Amino acid sequence: MNSKGAGYEEQAAGFLRAAGYRIVDRNWACPLGELDIVAVKGDTLVFVEVRARSNPGYGTPAESVTRAKQLKLIRAAQAYLKARRPREESFRFDVIGIVPGAAPEHIEGAFDAGGGGF
Repeated sequence: MNSKGAGYEEQAAGFLRAAGYRIVDRNWACPLGELDIVAVKGDTLVFVEVRARSNPGYGTPAESVTRAKQLKLIRAAQAYLKARRPREESFRFDVIGIVPGAAPEHIEGAFDAGGGGF
């Protein structure tokens, strides 16, 4: 990951901590993909994809999370659940979009696993 990407992920992690989330994993990787941030809030495990765009003319950062990317994240989350066996029984997929100079956009429940095998 480049230093810009690491900086955006650090910004997102700080944003989540300030909102009451507990970060449990960062950049968790397996052969099926990578999870940027895994956090817990209440009794929910949250898989967070961090996206940034320097030029909003190309669309919002969240719009760059295509269905193909969602499926990759779902497969990585399945592997995470199998490997880590977290106590939380519910989970969701969030996206944090970052555009330099603007507050992060946090989309809770940005997509679901619908048919992803959960």
